[in-house]
Amino acid sequence: MRKKFAFVLLLSLVRVVFSATDPGDLDILMQFRDGLENPELLKWPENGDDPCGPPSWNHVVCDKSRVTQIQAQAVGLKGTLPQNLNKLSMLKNIGLQKNQLSGKLPSISGLSNLVYAYLDYNNFDSIPAEFFDGLDNLQFLALDQNNFNASTGWSFPKALQNSAQLTNLSCMSCNLIGPLPDFLGSMPSLTNLRLSGNRLSGEIPGTFNGSALQMLWLNDQLGGGMTGPIDVVATMESLSVLWLHGNQFTGPIPENIGNLTLLKDLNLNSNNLVGLIPDSLANMRFNNLDLNNNQLMGPIPMFKTPNVTFASNKFCQATQGLPCAPEVMALIGFLDWVNYPQRLVNSWSDNEPCNWVGIRCFSGKVSIINLPHYNLSGTLSPSVAKLDSLSEIRLQSNNLTGPIPENWTSLKSLETLDLSDNNISGPLPKFSSTVKLVTTGNPISDGHKTAPSNRDNTPSVSSDSPPNSPSSSLKGSGSTPTDSSVESTKTKSFKRNTFVSIVAPVASFAVLAFLVIPLSIYCYKKRKDSKLASTSLVIHPRDPSEDNVVKVVVANNTHGSTSTLTGSGSASRNGSSIGESHVIEAGNLVISVQVLRNVTKNFAPENELGRGGFGVVYKGELDDGTQIAVKRMEAGVITSKALDEFQAEIAVLSKVRHRHLVSLLGYSIEGNERILVYEYMSQGALSKHLFHWKSLKLEPLSWKRRLNIALDVARGMEYLHSLAHQSFIHRDLKSSNILLGDDFKAKVSDFGLVKLAPDGEKSVVTRLAGTFGYLAPEYAA
Repeated sequence: MRKKFAFVLLLSLVRVVFSATDPGDLDILMQFRDGLENPELLKWPENGDDPCGPPSWNHVVCDKSRVTQIQAQAVGLKGTLPQNLNKLSMLKNIGLQKNQLSGKLPSISGLSNLVYAYLDYNNFDSIPAEFFDGLDNLQFLALDQNNFNASTGWSFPKALQNSAQLTNLSCMSCNLIGPLPDFLGSMPSLTNLRLSGNRLSGEIPGTFNGSALQMLWLNDQLGGGMTGPIDVVATMESLSVLWLHGNQFTGPIPENIGNLTLLKDLNLNSNNLVGLIPDSLANMRFNNLDLNNNQLMGPIPMFKTPNVTFASNKFCQATQGLPCAPEVMALIGFLDWVNYPQRLVNSWSDNEPCNWVGIRCFSGKVSIINLPHYNLSGTLSPSVAKLDSLSEIRLQSNNLTGPIPENWTSLKSLETLDLSDNNISGPLPKFSSTVKLVTTGNPISDGHKTAPSNRDNTPSVSSDSPPNSPSSSLKGSGSTPTDSSVESTKTKSFKRNTFVSIVAPVASFAVLAFLVIPLSIYCYKKRKDSKLASTSLVIHPRDPSEDNVVKVVVANNTHGSTSTLTGSGSASRNGSSIGESHVIEAGNLVISVQVLRNVTKNFAPENELGRGGFGVVYKGELDDGTQIAVKRMEAGVITSKALDEFQAEIAVLSKVRHRHLVSLLGYSIEGNERILVYEYMSQGALSKHLFHWKSLKLEPLSWKRRLNIALDVARGMEYLHSLAHQSFIHRDLKSSNILLGDDFKAKVSDFGLVKLAPDGEKSVVTRLAGTFGYLAPEYAA
C-alpha cells in the first residue's frame, strides 16, 4: 500500500513539473485577459487553472510549458493588448485578425521563433518603431485595415529586410506613405506582396527587376498614387496576379510583358498608360484583363482572352480588329518617339488626324506638322516618312535630340523642315534642293550651313501661337494670303486630289447649308446697320491647344475698344484688368454623383454612348423614367483650363433654352468628379444617319426627313443668333453636333465652352477662330 501511494505521488509531481505553464507566459496571458472589455468571449477559466493543461485553455496552444500559439480570430474581442507581448519568447503563431482590438500595436520584436503573425482587420492606431526587429523566422505577416499613425503615416523600416524567410506580406489600407521601399524587391523569399489602398507614391523601384514575386497588389493608392513607367514588372516572370489599377502610371505597356507566361490576372484600370497595346499582351490568355480608363491608342487588337475590358481609352476604332488609318499610325509612331507628351495625348484620338492639335490637313491628307514651343523631348521618328503629303514640318524650339531620320528625304512634297533651337545632331541627310531646311541653334557637327530660323523671317505658321489658335487656324485654312509657302503647298496638293473628294462632303450638307446660310445672312444684314446687342458672345469649340486664346469676345459697334477673356477668366482692356473669374450661376441644377452612378450602373461600359475630348458620355435612367445622357470628365483632362471650361458650359447652357437646342439638366461637382447631365437623344448624331447608316443597319433618311431636320437646325440657329437675350454664334455646326430624338426632331448640341464677359464692357471682334466651313456666315464675314 505504501508503495502504491508513493507511485501516485510521484506521478503527480511529474505532472506538475512537466505540465505547469511557464510563470512568465502565464503572466502575459493574464495581462491579455485583463486588457479586454469582453474577456468572457475567450471562455478562459477564472480559477487559475493551468493554461497549458491538460486541459489547455481555449485559443491557446502550448509545447510543454511554453505558449506557442494564440488563435482567437474573429471572436469579437475589444480592448488593448499587453505591450510586452514579445515576452512570449517561444511564440510561433499569433492569429488575432478580424476583431476590434485597438490602441498601440504591441511589439513583437525579438520573437525569433515567430512564423505567422495575423493582426489584420482591427483598430490599432500606432505601430512601434522596433516592431520588425529580430523576426528571423517570420514567413507570414498581415497588418491590413489598421489606421497606423493616422496623422503622419509610416513606412516599413529597413529592419524588415532581415526577415529573410518572409514569403507573404500584406498591409492593405494601413496608412503606408512615401515611395515603395526598394528592399522589398530584393527580399529572396517574398512571393506575395499586397499593399493596396495606401498612400504610396513614386515609381516601382528598379530592385523589383527580376523579382520572384507571384502576387503584387499596388492598386488604389490615395493622394495621387504611384507614377512612372511599368517596364520593370515585365521582368517579373513569376507573376500570376498583378494589380496596378487606380494609380498614375504612365508610358506604354512594355512589349516584353508577353514573357509573363504565368500571369492570369492583370488589372491596369484607371492609370495614364499610353500608346499601342502590344501584340504580346493581346496573345496572352487571362482569367481577367482590365485595361479600362487609360489613354491607350491605335487599333483594338483581337484579344485571345475573352475576359477583357478596354473602355474609355483613345483607340482609333470602336471595334476589335479594325485597323487605324495609315496616317494615324504614323503619327502615333511620332508620338512614341517624343515620349507621349500629355498635351498631345489628350488631343490625338479617333481616326481623323485632321482634327488633332498641331496637325493641318489639305483635302483630307496631313500636310503640316506644326508643334513649335511644345517642350517636346525625345528623338525624331522614321514613321513620319509615311506621311507622303507632308509639306511642312515645324518643330522649332523644343528639346529634341538625335539625328534627322534618313528616310525623311523620301517626303516628295516636303518644302519646309524647321528644327531650329533643338539638340539635333548630325550628320544631316541630303534633302532635295526644294526643301527649306532650318537647323540653326543645334549642335550640328558636320559644319552644314543652314537657313535662318523661320521664326525670324517667314510668317508661314506662327511659331509663337499654338496650333489651332485663332491666328494659326486662319492661316492653316488658307484664309489669309500672307503665307506664300502654305498657299503654294495647298495649290500643289489640290491638283493631286480629285473632284470627288470635294463634292462628297458638300453634297451631304446641301439641304442644311441652303437653309441655314441664307437665314444667317438675313439676320446679319438685318442687324448690320442697327446697334448690336449689348453683349454679343461668340461660342468657341473646345480646343486643347488654346491655352491663352480668346474664349469670349463681347461686341458693340459703338466703341472701338476691345476686351478679351482668356483661359484664366481675366480680361484685359488697354492694359488694365477688368474681369474676374466666372462664377457658376446655374440655379438648382446640382445632381448627386451617387445618383448618377446608380442610373448608369456605376458608369458601366455597356451604357457608353460615345466619347470625345471632354470625356465619356453614358446613358442613364432616373427613377421617374427620365432618360439622360451623362458626360463625365476623364481624370486625364482635369486641368485648370478644363475646369474653367466646365464651369462656363454650365453657366451658358443653364441660361439657354429652346426646343431645338439640347438641354442641360444638371451637373455634379464632388471630389474629383466633374459631370454634365443632358437630355437623352435616342437616335444619336445626325452624322451616323448620313455616313454610317449602312454599317449600323439604319434606315436611310428620306428627303422629307432631311428637310425637317434642316428646318429644326435653322430654327435653333435663329434663336441663338437673333432671338436669345444675348447673341450666341455657333462656330462648330456639323452633323456630329446635331442630335436626333425619337421622332427625328433635331437639336443642336456641343456649343463649345464659353466664358461670359462682364456686363457693360464694350468691345469688338478682332480675330477669327473656329472650324472653317462650319462657321456662321456673318461671323466669317
